[in-house]
Order: sequence, then structure tokens, then C-alpha cells
Amino acid sequence: MSLLQSLKPSLKRTKYRLQHMIASYRVLPDWNKILGVDMETWNAARTQANGPHVLIATGGGGHPGVTPLEGMLGVALTLRGARVHYLLCDQFLPACLQAMHFLWRDSAAVARHGPRSLCRSCYRAGYNSYAPLGLPIHRYGDLVTPEEQMQARKIARSLPIQSIKTYTLDGLAIGEHAIAGALRYFATGELTGEPHSEPIARRYLEASILSMFAVRRLVQQYPFHSAVFHHGIYVPQGIVGEVCRQAGIGVVNWVPAYRTSSFIFSHDDTYHHTLMTEPTILWEHLPWSEDLENETLDYLKSRWHGIRDWIYFTHEQPQEDLQQIQAETGICFDKPTIGLLTNVMWDAQLHYPANAFPNMLDWVLQTISYFAKRPDLQLLIRVHPAELRGSIPSRQPILREIQRVFPVLPSNIYIIPPESNISTYAAMLQCDSVIIYGTKTGVELTSLGIPVIVAGEAWIRGKGLTIDVQDSEQYFHILDQLPLGRRLDEATVRRARMYAYHFFFRRMIPLRCAVKTPRSLRTVWGWWSYELQVAHPKELLPGHDLGLDTICDGILTGRPFVYPAEVVSRPETSTSAVEATRR
Repeated sequence: MSLLQSLKPSLKRTKYRLQHMIASYRVLPDWNKILGVDMETWNAARTQANGPHVLIATGGGGHPGVTPLEGMLGVALTLRGARVHYLLCDQFLPACLQAMHFLWRDSAAVARHGPRSLCRSCYRAGYNSYAPLGLPIHRYGDLVTPEEQMQARKIARSLPIQSIKTYTLDGLAIGEHAIAGALRYFATGELTGEPHSEPIARRYLEASILSMFAVRRLVQQYPFHSAVFHHGIYVPQGIVGEVCRQAGIGVVNWVPAYRTSSFIFSHDDTYHHTLMTEPTILWEHLPWSEDLENETLDYLKSRWHGIRDWIYFTHEQPQEDLQQIQAETGICFDKPTIGLLTNVMWDAQLHYPANAFPNMLDWVLQTISYFAKRPDLQLLIRVHPAELRGSIPSRQPILREIQRVFPVLPSNIYIIPPESNISTYAAMLQCDSVIIYGTKTGVELTSLGIPVIVAGEAWIRGKGLTIDVQDSEQYFHILDQLPLGRRLDEATVRRARMYAYHFFFRRMIPLRCAVKTPRSLRTVWGWWSYELQVAHPKELLPGHDLGLDTICDGILTGRPFVYPAEVVSRPETSTSAVEATRR
């Protein structure tokens, strides 16, 4: 191996770290400049605010996908009378969601010292962004006593490694988020076999405990009405949610959504949970029309190419030709075929009581074993393209795990690997039915009339649209009934399209000021990376942007985070009609 070849991995990680630091500063709004246009109005709003206390618990201020939006929310909420506080990590936590395996040469240094090379720039980026607002900024390091630090360290070092995942402290699920954070760091679905996995998992446990102490002390000092923060899982965000819920403080979690310039907000918990459990009454009585149906179908078709999304994993030129698909996979669709869609193994490893299997890998392997005994059927497995094309490439590819158990794949089972440009939609349309675990593609497939079997935590579960599995015995009984030999009936397809409209147009709230960043800045943080274009504080006042009004109203009043797209899309809609939907 040449010297250049040996240096390539290190140079690549150095490049990523530099891109991270550049992106952190490049996409942050200049609030000095924006507020300076009308500083008198801003100072009046800030000093006269007497509304509810709102905690924006950013944590890692250097995350270019988080800090811009949470800075803007602080301004918008203040302009609506809220008393906004920020919470930042001041290089205090020994591990967090900012740390990722591919940003370092190896894990040994992280196991010993944590992500030190990232911490300074991360804190500085967040502090420099929020300081011009003149709003209170709290720091983790100021909120934890030396005695609590010693306690956290002692627990993290002494707890048996196998007990971390189920570890609770004062009734809080500390260990679950610690393990989720460690899995995210390694980008794997399990820690077994990962060098330095134990000391890194212990780092995340210590960080989780320290986060609990810090947030608990902060919420005891101020009467917070609600806490707003990104994602709602991992470290420290997952712990922030645990503490606030226990204290009776309203929790609001958010993530960038799939559609360009849109975001998903949810009450009480991460969207991974709330999108599964939200009441169907929010959408099943929509005033459905041909226009809404056409709008839904047009958007769903655009997702084949991702042309209206800023989060997408499709290939730039997806292969939709049936003959080419059959030639590449070796499958013949003349025989009954069942589709199976995976998701990324490390992503959002949380406890879901509705899962029929311990994890996605167990589900895949048991399903292959079952179909190996069903020569009358074909199984077509589409590995999620995000394994390679996601912002954090998976280090535990599902195909490798399958090959370990099945060195020779049964002759009736076919796999489309993550790097293939075969269109997932085109392939699944040829299937009798499709089995999913956690992918959102079930929303789209049911809208096309394809029967979907849900074995995991997919958001389409519980909507009256899919065959929802409760346990493994029921799962295999359902498989025994395959092939179904039919498409969904007209009423179910209509219901599916209503939910798709709700999911993509109402739960994904558009913001006028959010625009996609230049391609050069999207290398590290994925296709959804964005920046805010705000020229004047008046753009964030009530009445200027219905999407922002919907979000702020939800935070301050507890109203559902549902954008009234079905009303806004009508040309004849009046302002009073829009206001009525919000009330």
C-alpha cells in the first residue's frame, strides 16, 4: 500500500471535519445584521415579553441543520411575547449526537478523550449565533455540581455493559438514549464486534446522566411552559425530553421534513412515535376533492425522482424500465412476487411496543427463512438506498448480514442492493404485496393500491390501511395467506391518499424563509441541509408566514402542528377562513 493510499481515510475524515466547521458557520444567520434593521422593535419585544417561558434546548450549537431554525424560532416566539431561553453544551458532555465515527481516524481517541476536536467550534458556533439575540443562554457545565459529575462518572464506569440499555435513573430511561447515541455514532444496529464500543457506550451513558442533572436543575429554576428541541432522541435531546415530560413541561420536537422548505413538529415526543399514534380524526374527514387527489398524486409521482424534496435517497436517474429491472435482478415478475423494504439498521433504535420482532435484522432473516420454504412465491428485497446515500452511511449493511446467514441465497429470493439505481417504486408496483418494517414508503404504496404488511414501527401502522402485525405468530400466519391476488379496494385507496395528503402537505409545515443550501455545503449533512433567508425581523411577525404561525401557535398553545394546506391551496380562500382552521 502506498503512503497516499494509507493516508486517504485520514484525509477524508479531515475533509469532513473541515466541511462541518465551514457549514456550521456558513449557514448560520447573521442576527446582528437582521435585527439591526429594526433594533428598536426587537429590543422592545425582548424586554417587554411577559408570555410563557420557552426553553430552546439546542445542545450542540454547531449543528448546521439545527441552530439556524432554533435561532429563528427564538426570535419569532419572542415577537409573540414568549420569554425564550437557550440551552447549549459548552464542551461539557463527554459524548453527543454531533460525534460520528466517520469524522475521526478511529474510535480509540474518542473512547479516551471524546470528540474534543469538534467541541470548541461547535460551542462557539452556537454561542456566536445566539448571543446577538440578547436572550438568556444557559450552559450544561454551569448546571451540574462536582458531586453530580462524580456520580455520573461512577455509574457509567461500574454499570455492567449489558445493563446500560435498560438502565433508568429516578424513573427516566437514561440507558435507552445512551445506547441509541452509541449506535448512531458507529452507524450500526448493534455494538457487538465494534472496537472500543464499550468505552464509547459508557461515554454516552455518562453524558446522559450529566444531561439529566443539568436539565433537571434548569427546569427547577424557571417555570417553563414548553421545551423545543431537534429530533427528541439520542444524547442530549432524548434526555431533555425525559426530564421535561417528568416535570410536566410540554415537549416539542422537530425535524426537517422531506418536502423542500418544510419541517415536521410534534408534541410530547419524537415524530418517530407521534406519527404512529396521532388521532386519525385529524385527517379522515378532510373535504376531499379531485383537486386534492390530483395534487397528492402529482407529488407522489415526483418522489420517484425527488424533484420536490430536500431529503431523498433516490438515484438521480432511477431505472424504471421493467425489462431492465428483470435483467439486473434476475427475477421474472410472471411469478407471484412479494416485496420487502428495509430501513437503515442504526437509525432511531428506540423501544416500540408494537414491533413483532426484536429488531429489523431478525425480521429480515426470519422472513428469508420462511420464503425459502415457499417455492410458489418470490421475495424481492429492496435494501434502503440511505445505507449509502444517507447523511451517515451505515457501517452495518443489511446485505452483509444476510450473506453471513445465507452464503447462498435461496433461489426464489432476490435482492436489489442499496447502490442500485432501480426505482423502488417501479419494482414494488410489480409485487402482489409489500412487507415493511419502519419505512415511510408504506404511505406511498397504499396510495397506489398496493397491499402493505407492517411488521414494525412504520408510520402507516394503525391508519386502517395496512395489515398490522402484533407478534411473530400472527406475522407468519399472514404470510401463509400470500399471495393476496388483489389490490386495495377503492375506498381504502381513497383513504390512503387522504392520509398521504395529510402526511406530506399538512404535517410537513412549509417555511418561506428556509431554502436549500448550495450543493457544496450538503456533503456532510445530507440533502436536507438548508439556510434561512431573513432580511428583516418583520418577516417573523405573526401574519407574515402561515407556516411559522402554525409552528409558534403549536408551541405556545399546544394546538396540533397541522398546516391547513387544504384551505390554503384554494384560490378563493380568505384570511378569515385560514384563521378559522387554526382556531
